[in-house]
Amino acid sequence: MSRLLIVHHTPSPFCQAMFEAVISGATDPEIEGVEVVRRAALSVTASDFLDADGYVLGTPANLGYISGALKHAFDCAYYPILDATRGRPFGAYLHGNEGTEGAERAIETITTGLGWEKVAQYVAVSAKPGKDDLEKCWELGATVAAQLMG
Repeated sequence: MSRLLIVHHTPSPFCQAMFEAVISGATDPEIEGVEVVRRAALSVTASDFLDADGYVLGTPANLGYISGALKHAFDCAYYPILDATRGRPFGAYLHGNEGTEGAERAIETITTGLGWEKVAQYVAVSAKPGKDDLEKCWELGATVAAQLMG
């Protein structure tokens, strides 16, 4: 069975709504043979990354950057997972009140260094996520999980 790791920092109701939509998409009954594992960014380990076959990253965009929690996760795991996770699929969702461009660049830089393959467009939302935003989060979860089927 393949494993999808969702690493998230969920400090607000808006981030929580996006996270839940991603989980709903990733665990859709039509997606078979994929175990979905959720880890808060402050508790994820290098072993969690190594044990997974694909990833969804979730973060608020604070002061134009990814959350300190997600940055910490990569600070702790980057070198232990560097060569072992190359080519694995990933996607990301971000919530920011004043733009997410810097956070998107940070994710792009980190995942490019790791050699991960972006398989879905980032879902970036400002203000309260609407129905369309949450549908995009659902699609993100489903898309990355579907990459790991069979």
